[in-house]
Amino acid sequence: MMASSLLSTLHLLALAIGLPGVFLRGRWLRRVDPASPQTVARVLTADAVWGVAAALWLATGLTRAFGPFEKGSAYYLHSSTFLLKMGCFVVIVLLELLPMLTLIGWRRALARGQPPALGRAPLLVRLNDAELALTLAMPFLASMMARGVGA
Repeated sequence: MMASSLLSTLHLLALAIGLPGVFLRGRWLRRVDPASPQTVARVLTADAVWGVAAALWLATGLTRAFGPFEKGSAYYLHSSTFLLKMGCFVVIVLLELLPMLTLIGWRRALARGQPPALGRAPLLVRLNDAELALTLAMPFLASMMARGVGA
């Protein structure tokens, strides 16, 4: 029971970490300017927070869904609400591919003492907005699932 409560808490804390991370990443992407290195640094910091949250969500979510701590994988895999929630997560991961690769490129450029190529920033803002919306939908779906909707 204690392990289940701890996993659930960590899973919720991932939301508390990730939501501000993705929100602030979008905010700073909107303001990114080659003449203002601090905005690039803020984008990268928020992105790192978003990445930590994603790793925490993945680890705790997989453990909760397929480990011995919750209702069991049969319950989750037969819940349409759970499958919809996981669909949101998969779409977030797919949407994140370009931002992740682009921001890795920014980090590499900065490490070499070069300015990052900021041309994709407007596209990254749109992808980030979609990720934010899906991230906001996931707790709603989790709440529905906890109440037996789609079971």
